[in-house]
Amino acid sequence: MIQYSLKCAGDHKFDSWFQSADAFDKLHKRGLISCASCESDAVEKAVMAPRVNHATPQDRPLSKARSPAEQAVARLRRHIEANSDYVGTDFAREARAIHDGDAPDRPIWGEARKLIDDGVPVAPLPFLPVRKTN
Repeated sequence: MIQYSLKCAGDHKFDSWFQSADAFDKLHKRGLISCASCESDAVEKAVMAPRVNHATPQDRPLSKARSPAEQAVARLRRHIEANSDYVGTDFAREARAIHDGDAPDRPIWGEARKLIDDGVPVAPLPFLPVRKTN
């Protein structure tokens, strides 16, 4: 995961997480990154300082989110996890099956790399799934 500070043509500044620098480049090239304030897709990377700590918001327990943005992401994460099914790398197959009526209609989330590669517009989430260990 990589976090970028971004700025739109309307001078709104915001941060967003991406799977990789390459994922940002692909989404940006397709105009799929937009400002949450004005919906402009004229978004560029802003000047940012490197992060010193190694912990990301995903590494912190949801209850310890500090900034208002982290609190909002934590609420979004709890809502998505409580109200949809995580289908992991089967996201593209499952989404198409739901669309075609071959699977029950329900909210799902997962890894959409194949859809992004196919040019299908998807909304990346600002968090990763919790990895369960035995």
